[in-house]
Amino acid sequence: MTGFFVFLFSLLALGFPIFIALLMAVLLFMAMDSAPNLNVVIQRMFSGVDSFPLMAIPFFILAGTMMASGGLSRRIVRLAQAVVGAFPGGFGMTTVSGSMFFSAISGSSPATVVAVGKLMFPAMVRAGYTPRSTIGLLMSAGSLGIVIPPSIFMIVYGAVTGTSIGALFLAGVGAGLVYGVCFLVFCYVHARWTGLPVQERTPLREVWSAFKGAAWGLAIPFIILGGIYGGVFTPTEASAVAVVYATFVTMVIYRELSLRELFRVLLDSATLTAQVMIILTAAAAFAWFISTSGVTRTLAVSVLAITDNPVAVLLLINLIVLIAGMLLDPTSIVVILAPIVYAVATQVGVDPVHLGAILAVNAAVGMFTPPLGLNLFVASSVGNVSYADAIIGVLPLILIALVALLLVTFIPAISLWLPSTVYG
Repeated sequence: MTGFFVFLFSLLALGFPIFIALLMAVLLFMAMDSAPNLNVVIQRMFSGVDSFPLMAIPFFILAGTMMASGGLSRRIVRLAQAVVGAFPGGFGMTTVSGSMFFSAISGSSPATVVAVGKLMFPAMVRAGYTPRSTIGLLMSAGSLGIVIPPSIFMIVYGAVTGTSIGALFLAGVGAGLVYGVCFLVFCYVHARWTGLPVQERTPLREVWSAFKGAAWGLAIPFIILGGIYGGVFTPTEASAVAVVYATFVTMVIYRELSLRELFRVLLDSATLTAQVMIILTAAAAFAWFISTSGVTRTLAVSVLAITDNPVAVLLLINLIVLIAGMLLDPTSIVVILAPIVYAVATQVGVDPVHLGAILAVNAAVGMFTPPLGLNLFVASSVGNVSYADAIIGVLPLILIALVALLLVTFIPAISLWLPSTVYG
């Protein structure tokens, strides 16, 4: 089966879309064995997306896009600056905190980079930060959208592996907080080291005003998570509730989303949903093929023949997924690698929920890792920073992110404490 993966990654290296590469690899290697049964492939493609949990994806995408277009990003940044702006590195900490808040609403890394970056990039440069370091922080902090719920990555991982999406969302809370705190500490130390100016403390009256302005939007994560874990609705139903709430807040409370803009939001959300779902249809056929052909079992046996030490296995999984993150987007990573690493990790006793958190942090790091990290290309639209400058600016943050990854990997309680507390 080495030839199968060589052929697959060769297609990806040549620039083929991920769904075409997956289907071509499956059909070619089925044809080498016997005449390919196209009906089976088509059935697997449709059955792969005929899933109740996956219905949450378009709803969460729509809710996040509406809140991003409805003035929430400005209110969140104002609140973050009021709370942490007076600390050394306050502008950087505002960027990280704002990204954490916005990630909990949008679920999208590029959207977080653009929404927070358009507000914070000019402010940070005026405060003495270099454009390189500013864009590096924006790209890395924006990747929190992969980890913090509602995370599209977690939904896809749960659908692919059969893991509870509710438990994965809780795991993402712990992993996301640790990931974000590592960047906050970096901002503080960097500011003290370089002597960056400190802002004046924000009066409590302004803090309260900023909180009231952002409160309607900040309530979304609590409504989603509270409803799920309170037994009021499922994660999929929660996504529909989020859309209704986002519509009410942006059009009635904030009044910053008109009917004309709503049409654009619906179109953008539909386009992004189609991009994700077409990959999932091809991934369903791919997962069926590697399962029925024994690829996952063969790879699991091969890895375990080398070592069955959980620490060594987790390090190997991290290495593989980090390399994949340099080349592939998060959705591609989870649909290609999750079935394989799941089979290996569960053999050595790794909890599937813990594994989901590990893979999510890996995918987040991949969002700003050269050569093809998506946020590297988004950076040019935020601060007109060249690709080379973006790489230079993000290199120190990659090291910080790897520290967070090691913490999440080897301290399971970070991602498992909340799920175990809620689910027992």
